[in-house]
Amino acid sequence: MPTVNPRRRFLKQSVLGTVAATMGGTSMSPVSAANLQGSEQPLKFKISLAGWSLHKAIYGNLVKMLDFPRIARQTFGLEAIELVNTLFEVPTQDYVARLKKNAQDENVKILLIMCDDEGALAHKDKTERMKSVQSHHKWVDIAAELGCHSIRVNMRGEEKGLAGNPKAVDDFVSRSLDAFSALAQYAAKSHINVIIENHGGLSSNADVLVRVMKGVNLPNFGTLPDFGNFDRDQDRYEGIRKLMPYAKGASGKFYDFDAGGNETTIDYNRMMKIVLEDSHFKGYIDIEYEGERLSEYEGIIAAKRLLERYQQG
Repeated sequence: MPTVNPRRRFLKQSVLGTVAATMGGTSMSPVSAANLQGSEQPLKFKISLAGWSLHKAIYGNLVKMLDFPRIARQTFGLEAIELVNTLFEVPTQDYVARLKKNAQDENVKILLIMCDDEGALAHKDKTERMKSVQSHHKWVDIAAELGCHSIRVNMRGEEKGLAGNPKAVDDFVSRSLDAFSALAQYAAKSHINVIIENHGGLSSNADVLVRVMKGVNLPNFGTLPDFGNFDRDQDRYEGIRKLMPYAKGASGKFYDFDAGGNETTIDYNRMMKIVLEDSHFKGYIDIEYEGERLSEYEGIIAAKRLLERYQQG
């Protein structure tokens, strides 16, 4: 069997994904569907695209983060994006300037930067915690330069042996407060929010994350509720309900879709009622596609079509 060029295969998937979006329940293309955002009836929320939805293409050198604003606007008809620091080729001043210009050229807003691999902000050692705070400073500065409203950080530390040990959980929460407070205070100088996503470990326990929110208690400190990142023994819907009062964004997680375009893992009717009606959220909900069956492009288009059901009405 002849070898298929990966770039050619990726482009083919992109075309197939675009074609798939024009068939079935709607005749609108991805770009024309975005015209809904200019309709007379006000939208309940806006849709953004998370960079992680294209991480396979970026890691595979099929596209670059610098292309992301153009792809979001021209391929998917979306006006806002969320970046991931580990997908940056190099976080240099020139690179950031090029990324900013590319976004401006496409009239695309850069909402936030998701920051990973910058140390443990809940480390047992205070020196290590403060080292992590310092490591995040550059991303605060980059976020401010790009016009973002937030950086998303992780609540990480030594978490082994915490299950069933309330005292250990108390210690984890307490020692994290100084680092998060210090980072939020630094970010406030640039009008940047510091937000924590339920992103595994104790951060996926909504009750623990709420305790951190209350402990720091700063106006630029909040949550980025992710619809998917909960342990199996946790109620994701109640978790989101608890996190939404502190939300400065929301991350829509998508894995797969049935023939009717419904997400097969998450009950979006129930989830969107919590987010939109119960919590009165009116910001951006991002598309973070992590499925395997559909290509990244097809998955993004399917997710966008699903979210558009809830924008009006």
